[in-house]
Amino acid sequence: MAIDANAYSPKQFTFLIAEQDDFGTFNLESTGGGTRDANNWVALDVDSIGSPSLNLNQGIEPRTGSRILQATDFFQDNKAKVIEMSVSGTATTEVLDMLIPNITQSADTSSPYGIASNIGSQTFVAATDDQQDMQIFSIAYNSPSSGNTLGFKDCFCTSLSLSGDSGTEGGRVKFSATFKTGTLPEDLTDGLLTVDTAITSNNYFMSSWDADDRIVAGIANCLVNSFNLNIENDMVFSGISSTGYESAARVGEISATADFSVKYDANTDVLFENFHDQAAGASEGATLMAHQASLADGSFGFKFASSVITSVAFNEGDMMMLDVSVKAVGAGTGESTVLFEVAC
Repeated sequence: MAIDANAYSPKQFTFLIAEQDDFGTFNLESTGGGTRDANNWVALDVDSIGSPSLNLNQGIEPRTGSRILQATDFFQDNKAKVIEMSVSGTATTEVLDMLIPNITQSADTSSPYGIASNIGSQTFVAATDDQQDMQIFSIAYNSPSSGNTLGFKDCFCTSLSLSGDSGTEGGRVKFSATFKTGTLPEDLTDGLLTVDTAITSNNYFMSSWDADDRIVAGIANCLVNSFNLNIENDMVFSGISSTGYESAARVGEISATADFSVKYDANTDVLFENFHDQAAGASEGATLMAHQASLADGSFGFKFASSVITSVAFNEGDMMMLDVSVKAVGAGTGESTVLFEVAC
């Protein structure tokens, strides 16, 4: 094989996701199934596509009888593994309308997307088909080199962070997401896939939030310099087969936490006392970042109906700030009250 004269910039690669209707079936076509996005391949506005962690099981220790690893000593299994993919970039409407319903197990067709205090587990197996919402993804690393696109099926968003900083890009909202699959790759030498929904300029900004609707653990009119919303809803894979794991389930804790940098003033100076004097078994109050008192489709914001403070600390900069962390808490195991909501 001769030397290839081609070279590629990392920016020539694209990270694509598509709604997947049937567990075990990669969505190669841009038509079909669900009620949202019609299985379109959507391009994420990412800073870097990163690299998938294939997490192969390898044995590379020499066996007895030799000081050298012989070829016959080498072992590899590519079935009992969980593949992880992480990307980060700019949050757009098209992307959040896929990622948030997936991680919140929501069947809603428009935001706000939320999780109830009494939400149950969620399980997918080979018989899971005809999904009519954003519960399963196919993912592709579109390569500019012909025949080298990486394709993965049965993917789930397990971690999603949404953040913004008033001093960076005008407070434009950014995202970071982690995906997992327990199924063998669809193809590691796929052809270039067609992008059905290209990157858009449908961005969100912290400046859209109203002053009295910037509430941290019950304290309104917070001057927020930066925020980071973290949602975790992991997958557990089980039942090994020739194509990977047979079952994928969301059975662990679903958590929503938020970190803020807020100005230290007459409104927020009470946060140290509130943190110290929180009562066991009770909420410290709601946490809300929104353009109005209630979340609405088309405007980015999030709400913890009830929250507790997990950390308060001084942040010494040009002016005194406070670093505050909160966590959403439920209203009771038998209550359908929303734990948290996110609108976009």
